[in-house]
Parts: sequence; C-alpha cells; structure tokens
Amino acid sequence: MKRLVSLDAFRGATIAAMILVNNPGSSQYTYSQLEHSEWSGWTFTDLVFPFFLWIVGVSMTLSFAKRMEAGADRRKLLLHAARRAVLIFIVALLLNGFPTFQYNYVRIPGVLQRIAVCFLIASAIYLYCSLRGRVIWLVSLLVAYWLLMTLYPVPGFGPGVLTKEGNFAKYIDGMVLTGHMWSQTRTWDPEGIVSTLPAIATALFGTLAGTLLRTKRSPEEKTAWLFTSACGLLFAGLIMNIWMPINKSIWTSTFSVFMAGMATLVFACFYWIVDVQNHRRWAEPFVIYGMNAIAAYVLAGMLERLLELNRTGAWLYLHVFTPIASPKNASLLYAIGNVLIIYALSYLLYRRRWFLRL
Repeated sequence: MKRLVSLDAFRGATIAAMILVNNPGSSQYTYSQLEHSEWSGWTFTDLVFPFFLWIVGVSMTLSFAKRMEAGADRRKLLLHAARRAVLIFIVALLLNGFPTFQYNYVRIPGVLQRIAVCFLIASAIYLYCSLRGRVIWLVSLLVAYWLLMTLYPVPGFGPGVLTKEGNFAKYIDGMVLTGHMWSQTRTWDPEGIVSTLPAIATALFGTLAGTLLRTKRSPEEKTAWLFTSACGLLFAGLIMNIWMPINKSIWTSTFSVFMAGMATLVFACFYWIVDVQNHRRWAEPFVIYGMNAIAAYVLAGMLERLLELNRTGAWLYLHVFTPIASPKNASLLYAIGNVLIIYALSYLLYRRRWFLRL
C-alpha cells in the first residue's frame, strides 16, 4: 500500500490548528472557537487532541500491518512501540520543564504524555487482538469509564457527579498527582489518569479506520465507508450526549465517540480530495508539517515558552499587532504568526530531509 499523502496532510493540518489555538496574542481577547469549551460542549479547539490520537491509531495500523506482512515478530514490534512511547514521554517532560527544568512542581500529564500512553496500550491491543478483539476492547474501555464516572461514590459528592469539583476523574487526580497537575487548576488535569481510558478508545477508533484503508476495496468504496461510519459515530455521540455530556476536559465516553466521528469525517474529505482525486498542491504546506509532526510540536512548545520570557510575546502583541487590528484580530494575527514561524522551520527541516523519528 502506497503512502497516504492525505494522512500526512491531515496530521499537518492538525498540528497547524494546535499551534493556532495554543498561542493567542492575548488570552483575554480570543475568539470563542479558538478556546476550549469551558466544560461541557465543544469548540474547534476541542477537535485538535482527539484528532491526534485518532491519527496515531491509523498510522500504527498501516505501519504494523506492513511489518507483520513482511514477517516481523509481534513481540519485537511491541518492544519497539514501548521504546518509542518512553522516548515521547521523556521529550514531553523535558518540554514541560523547559527552559528552567525545575521539576519539583512540573506537570507530569500532558498532550505528548497521553499520546505516548495511548500509543503503547493501543499498540499492544492491535498487535495481539483480532479486529473483533479490538472492538471489544474499545467498547469495554468506554463502558468501564462510564461506570466509574457514574457509579463510584466520590467522597463529599456521591456517585454520578460530573461537575469540575465532584467528578471521579478529578478525585483520582487529586490523590495521585498532587502538585504535578495543570497550572490553571492544580486540582485536576485534562490529561489525567482516569480519562486516559476513553482516550485509548479514540486511538482504537483510528485503528478501525486504518483497517478499512488496508482493504482491497476501491478508493471510492473506502471513501463512502469513511463518510458512513463518520455519520454513524456522530449520531451515536449526539444520542449518548443525552446521558453523558460531550466533555473534553474529562474526555467522556461520549466525547470519544463523537470526536472519532469528526476525525473520520474530516479525514474522509482529505482522503477523497488528496489521494482519490489527486488534488495535492494545496495540501503541500500541511504535508510538510505532517511529515515532521513531533519536531513541529516541540518547536512550537519551545517558541511559546521563549516568547513568555521577559514578556516578549506580550510586547509583540501590544506593539506590533494591536496597532493594526482590533484586540481579537490582533490576537489571531499573533497566533497566525506563530503558525508561519513553525512552518518556516519545518520547511527548512523538510528541504534538508531531516525528520525527527522517535
């Protein structure tokens, strides 16, 4: 199976979106769709992380299946996945500590950390389970999380409380991760321990899409099945929302299902346009981002921290962008500037054929 340019483009578009929403000129003046939903519900920003995990599932399926067909040993593939997961986790901790590297109160969870954990566990499930087994694991993870969140009696709140203060995921984070959580809360973490269960399911949804892409169906049939399954997952997520809200902060089972549908839908568009219709020129900037995704992620994180030093970013926002636009548009222009800087660096790496492979 030839390389899917559409998958690189989709990954790159997701990286660009992440940089855009993570680096506003001012957190006070930001369009609502460029911020996370305050609690339940979803915005454009809430699409980014589940898209990453879904892409991880697709990518691992295409990579592992190709190697197994060539005779690779499953145990060696799993050890390779474990090594990669550990390296990603270490890079994430280094990035969280940058530039001071004072780890007494550094945040342990995070985006790359969750990607590492989900990649490792989803890899083990993929390598040792059939398609039916993967579906059983996926459903079991979603159901187990739902039961924990709705039935366990959280001290002082009781069972089934899904508020910021009283949910089961926050309770566990408070016991295990005290002093090492998200700086904006210090009492719970959006990439915490319990909510990783349905996040693993998000990656497993990606493996199902990857399995479809490896079938001998025609590209047109694959596209139709991608769109059909996307609509089914979106509908299921909206129905599930009646009982458990779509919530990124605690990554509810409903969020996992709904966002798997969104990822499948958006990728289906990329696949049809880029790989089936062969319209690729417009996607080249995204492909350049996507082929060096980890490097782009790390560079973006480092740039963000460096601009925070001595309030350099705030100075640029106030003296370069606010004189030419309204506060919200100036904040958006600042964010777009970050996207363009990281693209320029990614382009230089691409031209030199330097790719960060962990």
